[in-house]
Amino acid sequence: MLVSLAWRNIWRQPVRSVLSLIGLAFSSLLLVFMLSFQFGVYDTIKIGALGLFDGFGQFQPEGYDDDPDISKQLPGSQALLAADQIKGVSATAPRASSFAILANGDTSFGAAVIGVDPAREPAVSTLYSTISEGRYLEPEDSAAIVMGAGLVRNLGLALGDNVTMLGTGNDGAVAADVLELVGIFSTGVNAVDRQITQMPLARFQETYNMGENVNVIALRGPDFNGVIRAAPDLQGLAEAEGAVYLRWDDLQPEVRQMITLDLSTAMLMYGIMIVVVVFILLNTLYMSVLERTREFGGLMAIGMRPAQIGAMVWLELVFLSLLGAGIGIALGAGITIWVENVGISFPGMEDVLGQWGISGRVYPDLSFFSASIGPGIIVGSIIILGLIPYRRILGLEPVSAMGAA
Repeated sequence: MLVSLAWRNIWRQPVRSVLSLIGLAFSSLLLVFMLSFQFGVYDTIKIGALGLFDGFGQFQPEGYDDDPDISKQLPGSQALLAADQIKGVSATAPRASSFAILANGDTSFGAAVIGVDPAREPAVSTLYSTISEGRYLEPEDSAAIVMGAGLVRNLGLALGDNVTMLGTGNDGAVAADVLELVGIFSTGVNAVDRQITQMPLARFQETYNMGENVNVIALRGPDFNGVIRAAPDLQGLAEAEGAVYLRWDDLQPEVRQMITLDLSTAMLMYGIMIVVVVFILLNTLYMSVLERTREFGGLMAIGMRPAQIGAMVWLELVFLSLLGAGIGIALGAGITIWVENVGISFPGMEDVLGQWGISGRVYPDLSFFSASIGPGIIVGSIIILGLIPYRRILGLEPVSAMGAA
């Protein structure tokens, strides 16, 4: 009976109820879309920044991240390469790296030289897709190298030119080689384009006297969150092989810090929005309770207990909040799904977004969490704070309530 009465009472004042529903629905819609958009941007940034080169995770020797010395090498690299058999991981790629002086005639610059497996690397890194001139490394390549556009420009090189490389080998001896420039990549990330080069792993190991050892094994999965879920298994494998496993936030701590700062600011804004909506709706309900005091007195006079009346009013609030939030979630999810397919472009932001390895178009990411957390907090707050008018009704007396003006 209380349920049917509460539902009927909502529509006794249709204008007030509809306005309350519009406010709730619009707020819920905004929260669903903005949270989905925000999380989508975060995922795009993480995938762009990590997918360009680092991979979604890495196996490294102990202490290599703080001091990337060529002598720190991975034991059990074959077992670690088999990590692509773990659920959530689809590819692994071995790497060896060092710093060297690259020279073209009298011009020379320092750069990071990275030995990669041309057959495995494209499954982990998207660097190959940014080749603007020439081609990427191929399995049959030997004395070949690909370089960033900024470094090529600084050295005054062109495709097909030879570049001299001079570094320090694994045994402390001089590591020297002459390589042919076969490809130039342009990622849009200046630090990468000016400082990174890649050469075949086998040639690197020979030049730097590393045998068949490697420094790093990068990995990737078909789904970024799948690799995150696989972290415990990957950490266990690393420990078993005497290595360490670095998650995405270990590889790109600046991305994690940026996301944390941005999310903190956004949560403050969303919190203010929720507080305003909740108190506006509660104020409306409280005024309604004051207007209906004589009605409540009449109900008590015919035998209805104050607790039942309070429960009825509380149910009115619950129905109103659930209906408004449900409409907002449905509309917000529909808009978000449409935008997920077309994306949102930000003209003029290409350079800023390019620092994270992503284009000027971003996509929301609708999930159960992004669709429910905002409206859920609104509904939960209204349901809890709705006990305030409920407690007022408990204190009513039939005679005094019926005589209220």
